Amino acid sequence: MHSRVSLPAVLAVLVPVSLSTLDISLTNTALPAIAQDLGAASATSIWVVNAYYLVVVAALLPLAALGEIFGHRRIFIAGLVVFMAGSLAAGLASSLLTLAAARALLAIGAAAISAVTPALIRFIYPPHQLGRGLGIYALVVGVAFTTGPTIASAVLAVANWPWLFLANVPVGFVAMGLTLRSLPATETNLRPFDGLSAVLCAALFALLLLGLSGLAHRVGWPWILSAWAAAFACGYALLWREAGQPAPILAVDLFHRPMFAMSSATSVCAFAVQGLAFVVLPFWLHTVLGFSQSQTGLLITPWPATLAVMAIIAAPLSDRYSPGLLGGGGLLILSGGLASLALMPLHPTPIDIIWRMALCGVGFGFFQAPNMKAIMASAPRERSGGASGIVATSRLLGQALGAALVALCLSVSPAEGAKVAIWVGCCIAVLGSLMSLSRLLPAVRG
Repeated sequence: MHSRVSLPAVLAVLVPVSLSTLDISLTNTALPAIAQDLGAASATSIWVVNAYYLVVVAALLPLAALGEIFGHRRIFIAGLVVFMAGSLAAGLASSLLTLAAARALLAIGAAAISAVTPALIRFIYPPHQLGRGLGIYALVVGVAFTTGPTIASAVLAVANWPWLFLANVPVGFVAMGLTLRSLPATETNLRPFDGLSAVLCAALFALLLLGLSGLAHRVGWPWILSAWAAAFACGYALLWREAGQPAPILAVDLFHRPMFAMSSATSVCAFAVQGLAFVVLPFWLHTVLGFSQSQTGLLITPWPATLAVMAIIAAPLSDRYSPGLLGGGGLLILSGGLASLALMPLHPTPIDIIWRMALCGVGFGFFQAPNMKAIMASAPRERSGGASGIVATSRLLGQALGAALVALCLSVSPAEGAKVAIWVGCCIAVLGSLMSLSRLLPAVRG
């Protein structure tokens, strides 16, 4: 850790993070074009997305543990190499199967990048500027995720879908140069790596997501309950195996800290709302309200734009005020923004939509950076890797949950499902706000 912040080191971390985050929303947007070009059915093509989510969520915590053992810098560099290789393979894929396999490889690299980034930021920034550093990270993640549909639409207007993946390669080489030159070496702890615990942890999250996917697509309760029962068995075996260990992969030791546990749970709620919104809103604006694809992208833009502004404001505030207050207020604003969208007139004008999207961005911007700082700061420095993995896991698990809820709402009620999903997001935001505000209680604050 340095007393002065190195700008090249910050860029070395944030460029790969933006690439890996953009990849999620770029692929979601391009999926219809990919399915058409490869001659795949829509129901089959969803595995291009599912393969990514299954692998990235399953791999996050084991890779975070490897970061604590071998050094976060080494895992980050290895992840960037794998991400570039997966991107190249995805861009050259000629069938849905090879594309799904390439996306799975890409996901391993993205998981390594995401798993150690908050820990690296803790080493790049001095303690009194940690909130600012995590705020910039939150800003990059939020803007990259929410601008993905607009960027994908722009690229697809002038090029074929493979370029969405191939463009990662030259940018990745630039990031690699920055990383090798400027990213600081981090602490190592050469304890043994528990391979069986890593497998159990990966299986736990993969089975949870398979159950969520089954729920979303209504494949039947026997399949869903079987997946979740197997996940429960893996989780129980993992807890039994790691009981008493000083640095478990699942970071159970950190969840004994009330601030860490409540902040992580709040994060899942908030990112479920974000994931839900950025799946349902493009569909609702285009299919239900009749806006064109380009208009839809522009109408969503106020959300990431205001998120960027508020993240800049919230970052220094997180060094001075309680994350429970900032996050709770932000999620209440987000809930109000979603409710105002659901209650819009039948034939809204662009202005009607723009200010409501901006309100949502304000709310999420106030939540993200303070909450991330609360998670990282409530963990001991030597457990930065475990905390970093939980930051990324809660984000991706929440986004996957949100997407599954949208699919469930649309399958139950095709006509009103979009509006129902928005109301569901509103309720989850209220729940997240209450959880965040509970961090003001002395028992949680510690």
